[in-house]
Amino acid sequence: MHRNVTNIIRTVMDEWIPPKIRDSKWFMYPFFWYWYNGDNETIRAYMDFKSRVWSMSADEYAHFYTVLRKKSRAALRPTDLNDACIDFMLKTLEPTAHTVLDVGCGNGFWLRKVQTLGKYELHACDVMPHVDLGKGITYHQGNIEALPFPDKSFDVVTCHHTIEHIPHLDAALKELKRICRKQLMIVTPRQRYFYYTLDEHINFFPLKDELVYRIGLPQHVCLNMDGDWMYVGLPQ
Repeated sequence: MHRNVTNIIRTVMDEWIPPKIRDSKWFMYPFFWYWYNGDNETIRAYMDFKSRVWSMSADEYAHFYTVLRKKSRAALRPTDLNDACIDFMLKTLEPTAHTVLDVGCGNGFWLRKVQTLGKYELHACDVMPHVDLGKGITYHQGNIEALPFPDKSFDVVTCHHTIEHIPHLDAALKELKRICRKQLMIVTPRQRYFYYTLDEHINFFPLKDELVYRIGLPQHVCLNMDGDWMYVGLPQ
């Protein structure tokens, strides 16, 4: 299901339905049943994810996203990015940049979009073991909380629909800033907290000011684009 559509559905559910009903296990169970294809074991794991994630080891966390998430209908989406964010980033990419790293790259959709511009050396990073993203994209396995790169390794660092999943958020943001030379781009949902959410989110940013504060770059732009925050910052 296209991101623009799921953002509309999320807005209706989160903003129009009374919170006591919206965050009821019984109300949300049919949505989880559909999203996880009726697999009861997987449904239980995902419905309790916000409680379980804090005790997961790094290997358990990687296994969760490498294996179990394949059972979700989210795996059928080509990207979590909406069209407005894609268009904005393609137009805003630093023109003097040479290298681009996408952290939390998934299936490489965003980097293949950048590849059409024909002027960047492309790198990808995620927790999964080796992933073949096609010719011209170099894959690196790594955890966002401790990225395997020296300081200021890449001109542009992008990170889309990832920070909402990360247990140690401040460590992850510090790492993104550490390895970036010229431009940092982050996309995350503009979403209020509920315990039962379909996409394993544990960090929520209903307000722009909190997101801007947590990232902490003085020079930045942060825009609401069709239900997602589009953040572009200049590293110090």
